[in-house]
Amino acid sequence: MFNPIWKLKQYFLTFTRRLGYFYRFFLVGVLTNSLVSASIASQPLPPQTHMACQLSVEASQQKESLRIAALSGNREAQNRYKSLVAENARQLQECRGQNWPRNQAIWLRLYPCDLRPGGLSEIMDRIVDKGYNQVYVEVFYDAQVLLPQAENNTPWQSVVKSPGLERADLLAQAIQTGRDRGLKVYAWLFTMNFGYAYAQRPDRQSVLARNGLGQDNLAALYNAAADEEVAKGDDAKAFIDPYNLQAREDYNKLVQAVVKRKPDGVLFDYVRYPRSTGEASVATKVQELWLYSEATQQVLYQRAMNNKGLALIRRFLNQGYITVGDLAEVDAMYPEEGEPLWQGRNPDLSKNLLALQERQPILQQELWELSVAHAAQGVLDFLASAKSPAQQQGIPTGAVFFPGGNRAVGQGGYDSRIQPWDRFPSSMEWHPMVYKACNDTSCILEDLQRVISLAPSGTQIRPALAGDWGRSVSNRPPLEVQMQAIRQFAPQIDTVSHFAFSWQEPELDRERKFCQIK
Repeated sequence: MFNPIWKLKQYFLTFTRRLGYFYRFFLVGVLTNSLVSASIASQPLPPQTHMACQLSVEASQQKESLRIAALSGNREAQNRYKSLVAENARQLQECRGQNWPRNQAIWLRLYPCDLRPGGLSEIMDRIVDKGYNQVYVEVFYDAQVLLPQAENNTPWQSVVKSPGLERADLLAQAIQTGRDRGLKVYAWLFTMNFGYAYAQRPDRQSVLARNGLGQDNLAALYNAAADEEVAKGDDAKAFIDPYNLQAREDYNKLVQAVVKRKPDGVLFDYVRYPRSTGEASVATKVQELWLYSEATQQVLYQRAMNNKGLALIRRFLNQGYITVGDLAEVDAMYPEEGEPLWQGRNPDLSKNLLALQERQPILQQELWELSVAHAAQGVLDFLASAKSPAQQQGIPTGAVFFPGGNRAVGQGGYDSRIQPWDRFPSSMEWHPMVYKACNDTSCILEDLQRVISLAPSGTQIRPALAGDWGRSVSNRPPLEVQMQAIRQFAPQIDTVSHFAFSWQEPELDRERKFCQIK
């Protein structure tokens, strides 16, 4: 709900001005840091044949043989396997406590086939064997939720839909199976991306975010594949209006069901608007912002503090600009009022005497800044609402974001994702996706440096890397090279995650994805 005490002026100082002169200043720092990063990246790295806390191939094979034998009913194998799992959990905890990073996580998507006997055990064993002590399990994606059908009161379908498995709780089982092996298991959820199937519901059309042409992102000039630097297999993204109360109610039901299963943390991804293509990837006009759904407009109008302010906000939103004639008409309509006012605007009264021609560009720029700040505040408000159920249960939360999602671009433009991550609560974990591909680690370190420079003191920064051990993937160095560069550049960081399990185990991932549950 809109809070009339909310102060937009402070947000302007941290969002619009910071994205103005601050980033012009910051470019100098980036160029300097680029040289430092390039120097680090160019230093020869010592060969690493065994990464910290990974089990040997022989030890992994021995455990896998015991797991298979235990499934066949061999009582001795069952006891030996159980003891070995507990011993590996103890060893992992001890090893990670003595090696950098203290926490090493991996991103994981589960499938219905993982409900097969021993399926989750095989996955979690492989994760432990690779030296990971945290796993981020994808719980909400592609308009599907990892909740049992019998307990799913959300507007999204359950991932497991097979007859006879209506009560199968894949999320709860994954949490327990991971914990048995010393893993912390986080729930990872899409946030403002509700998925294609949700967008097709006749009763949810008012929930979707819309641009100045009245289009949702599925109808707009929007390339889903280009929206992410790393494809996550979710081509049908559908973004919602963060001010819409129905959207918040639907999402809160989901988060409440997730925290009921007591994960070790909850991570919120897609905390932003969609990224448009081509020139539209930089928003320079109000019609390119996702401000045209009913709830967003109503809250924006409520930010007006007098009739003149409201009239100009309406005209700017409808036309994309205001004219000298608009100012004259509004002055004539409300002669008893002084300057047009809206939240965050403290006009320089000495400029009241300026001619209309001089006032027009000033007011138009301030209306543009109001519009961008309003869009950004919607993201922040939705995140605050989304994390509330987890926060009430004392479960840690984190936000996943692109370091470039909050950039000012050119003269008055902004990255169309309008992702104000530098205003995310510092009490949350920050998970920047440093996924850039430039054949070395320089661009990764530049993005990480940007996050470090903008994070409040004490913020837990937990970068997410993309790639695989021992080989380059899509112009990204092997994970061990990326990890060593981060350790040299920012040794204070003690948690790093890797996208994704499917990249490291492609054969197993394909088999799990397409198998039939017997």
